[in-house]
Amino acid sequence: MEAPCMNKLKQKEFTLASLTDLTSSSSSPVVATFSCVDEVTELRFQESESADSFSFDLSSAQLFKLGALQLVCVCDSSNSTKEFRDEKESKDFCDSFEEWTKDAVTKGSCLPNGTVSYSSSKFDNKIEAASAKMYFHYYGQLLHQQNMLQDYVRTGTYHAAVMENRSDFSGRVVVDVGAGSGILSMFAALAGAKHVYAVEASEMADYARKLIAGNPLLAERITVIKGKIEDVELPEKADVLISEPMGTLLVNERMLETYVIARDRFLSPNGKMFPTVGRIHMAPFADEFLFIEMANKALFWQQQNYYGVDLTPLYGSAHQGYFSQPVVDAFDPRLLVAPSMFHVIDFTKMKEEQFYEIDVPLKFTASVCTRVHGLACWFDVLFDGSTVQRWFTTAPGAPTTHWYQIRCVLLQPIHVMAGQEITGRLHLVAHSAQSYTINLTLSAKMSGPGANQGGILQTSSCKLDLKEPYYRMSQPQVYPVAQEPPAQAQDLQIQSDDLEEVELLQQNANAQL
Repeated sequence: MEAPCMNKLKQKEFTLASLTDLTSSSSSPVVATFSCVDEVTELRFQESESADSFSFDLSSAQLFKLGALQLVCVCDSSNSTKEFRDEKESKDFCDSFEEWTKDAVTKGSCLPNGTVSYSSSKFDNKIEAASAKMYFHYYGQLLHQQNMLQDYVRTGTYHAAVMENRSDFSGRVVVDVGAGSGILSMFAALAGAKHVYAVEASEMADYARKLIAGNPLLAERITVIKGKIEDVELPEKADVLISEPMGTLLVNERMLETYVIARDRFLSPNGKMFPTVGRIHMAPFADEFLFIEMANKALFWQQQNYYGVDLTPLYGSAHQGYFSQPVVDAFDPRLLVAPSMFHVIDFTKMKEEQFYEIDVPLKFTASVCTRVHGLACWFDVLFDGSTVQRWFTTAPGAPTTHWYQIRCVLLQPIHVMAGQEITGRLHLVAHSAQSYTINLTLSAKMSGPGANQGGILQTSSCKLDLKEPYYRMSQPQVYPVAQEPPAQAQDLQIQSDDLEEVELLQQNANAQL
């Protein structure tokens, strides 16, 4: 749907000292005019002493600075060099060029449905190119789509949420944000959607077209659009947005920002969002095996004679590096040492900028006497349908999903008593690699007589990169406290007392599984 030429920018004129194009040059003053003609925003040049003129379409023009008073304007196969009388006028021209070029791109008058503008998009401005390339390459492969489709807890919950709320989809316009294989688009069509726009930026869009075309009863009501939500134009507003924008810790990959951008751009007032609300759940945990496993990873760097080289100067850095990785695995909920708390993210109200920094104050009451090794996190989302409200959870103890759970392990555990208050802060800061830096602090607060006077007994902090997790899919094993050189089989003698100790350790390990 074409938008009329925007009138918020008034026509502007600049007088140039000279103008040079590919074929000729003019030493007489030239007037440069920014204007909108026949729905096209353009920059027109005309010599003051001649009727000759030519223009640039600003939707595809670029400006390069040669010096304080010289600029080059390039549009398709044409270019011209402009010289100004003073630096102020040159700067004013550059500011106007930027303003009018932005207007030409965003108004959408020259963009066919589903195409992407050639200008820098909002996505490109905040996400580094290398990360975006890897991200879209990953999701453009069928094997990764298969991994998600075979997460039957995930796929089955989406199917149930749609089918149980047919009244929200029947006869409605739906936009599938980050459609991937197109499975959610087809669920919406099965529920009776009038039309579904499946927007997918990766090469998976081509596979989605093929898959949807192979289901002809649904295909006539689904349009696949290859492009980013931030860039594409749609011919009509949506009654429903459906998406699977969740990442590890809910916010990883920063697709939730794209989800709310789609809301602001395409969703009709009072439209539905599936999912509607997300919650990040948190609780302190105790896991001695995991802590020893993490610490032992850096023991390699304690070798003082590695082929004649002392590796110990890097031990501290390696130790810190391993503890900067969030651990992704499925753990026993009995490892939690306090009831969990949660932080709510309402997708219908959250602004894009609010995802840039998420600050969660923490407060727990320990239920056991133990060493706290860190903070365990998981998430759930609500599909707030008109007929059925359905929750999808990744909680420990619930059926396992491909998200598992995530644990942030402290470099230094803290000791707590039953009933003791644990406070702290979980601070998430978004970065351009489509993820977050995690800053975690946990403290054990004084309890008993005099506690009202305040005071902190212990505090431990860690900094982690959500982009670089440690995927720990194996079950925890018994790790010795100290590493000894391997003994020869014939020299290894196990005493009966030692055997009983090993069996006891194994029983304790099994009790934690």
